[in-house]
Order: sequence, then structure tokens, then C-alpha cells
Amino acid sequence: MISNERPYPYGRRPYQSQGYGAPKYNTQPRPPVNEDTLKTAEVQIERKNFVFTLKENPRGRFLRITEDVGGRRDTIIIPSTGLAEFKKLLDEMLKASEEIPVKNPPPPEA
Repeated sequence: MISNERPYPYGRRPYQSQGYGAPKYNTQPRPPVNEDTLKTAEVQIERKNFVFTLKENPRGRFLRITEDVGGRRDTIIIPSTGLAEFKKLLDEMLKASEEIPVKNPPPPEA
């Protein structure tokens, strides 16, 4: 028992056996969704590999950004309706990165 947990006075707590990733209600697998790849681009930055994939499915277009670091993958999906706002925010971060001085600059290479 975790230190902040207290015994439940009426036996087992509801949903206690369902851990992270356990099916909650519908145990049937979802049918596959047809996705068309419209454009793909890759970029490697230091030890990270990023894959940008513009896709389309019956619900609309979206950008899938996948980060691969040593076999571990993380993905975010941005609906096409938010791409302009995402770009605007990214441009602001790039501008701030160029304007704000680095607090701990890397040592000069010999």
C-alpha cells in the first residue's frame, strides 16, 4: 500500500484491478483507420531523429511528429486546423531563442 492510501472500509476499491492501459469498457479492438500519407520529412538534431508526416484520414488532415531517440518513440499529432497557430508559436520560440542570451554557454571547441 502506498503511504497516502488508506484501507477502504467496504472491501476492494472500485476499479482497483484496472491498471494503466487496461481496457475500461469496450474490450473489442478498434477497427483500423485508413490514413493516406501526403508528405514526409525527417531531420536529425544531435542524437534525436524527428519524422514529420502530413496525413489524411476520414476525420481530416493532421501532422504527426515522431521523435525517435535510441529506439524509444514519442509522437504528437496536430490537427491541420491548428498548424498555423503551431507555426506562429514555434516562430515566437525561435525568435526568443535568438534574442535571449544563453546563461551557460557551451565551452569553445579546440
